[in-house]
Amino acid sequence: MHFVDAKGILTGSGGYCGMNIYRGCTHGCIYCDSRSKCYQFIHPFEDIEVKRNAPELLEKSLRSKRKKCMIGTGAMSDPYMHCEEELGLTRKCLEIIRDNEFGVVIQTKSDRILRDLDLLDEINRGAKCVVQMTLTTYDDDLCSILEPNVCNTKRRIEVLDIMKERGIPTVVWLTPILPFINDTEENITAILNECVRTGVKGIIDFGMGLTLREGDREYYYAALDKYFPGMKERYIKRYGNAYELPSPNAKELVKLFQSVCRDNGIMSSPDDCFKYMQELPDKYPQMSLFE
Repeated sequence: MHFVDAKGILTGSGGYCGMNIYRGCTHGCIYCDSRSKCYQFIHPFEDIEVKRNAPELLEKSLRSKRKKCMIGTGAMSDPYMHCEEELGLTRKCLEIIRDNEFGVVIQTKSDRILRDLDLLDEINRGAKCVVQMTLTTYDDDLCSILEPNVCNTKRRIEVLDIMKERGIPTVVWLTPILPFINDTEENITAILNECVRTGVKGIIDFGMGLTLREGDREYYYAALDKYFPGMKERYIKRYGNAYELPSPNAKELVKLFQSVCRDNGIMSSPDDCFKYMQELPDKYPQMSLFE
């Protein structure tokens, strides 16, 4: 990893702002869109760029805001990758969010988030906290190939259980669904059943498929050659260089997904999920942290 002094930390305005404390990732997910060349990384993806002044920038930004809002993190780089254990910058930023009475929405694949349960509790009592967890495959052997350097699916489901016990709302990313790999009714049903059991508020899916572009595509195809011989050729024959790669089973899987969500009162529209996560109601209950 290497350190930089960033000029700013928050993007967006109004009712929602995003931040990335780190750039790059060490989780090694074979499909990671953040590897795409359009994001203009000038360093190796696993050489994490650390914005060492992120807490100071965040403190300054939040104090200057006239209205409280939701602060999101994890859209580009997981805030709980390996270096967070040593650096603790995500925790410091959560402390600042809590102290300034803003809300937070966190996207991760890692159980390291449990380290900060105390802060998540406090933020959720004083404003609003939403935890997003990515679940792609119920098969932990397959998970170790697709997402090799982070906790497995069963452990992520345990995190969802813990959040439910604490009253912290959760949203699951059921994406990407990789054609010919994890795009089975058995897999989707198993994940959806756990989402229902753990009481998630919403599930985000973009049509049961995968997106690939320059940079990401090459890394993904190299992984296919290593773990799924002959699969790359199958992809190229069916999809060429397309950006969107829907599963051949997409229609049936989407129908299943929408049916389960509808029957269990779970948000299934990405727009609805994002609206829920990005809104900090003006009259959100304000409770003392010491009650």
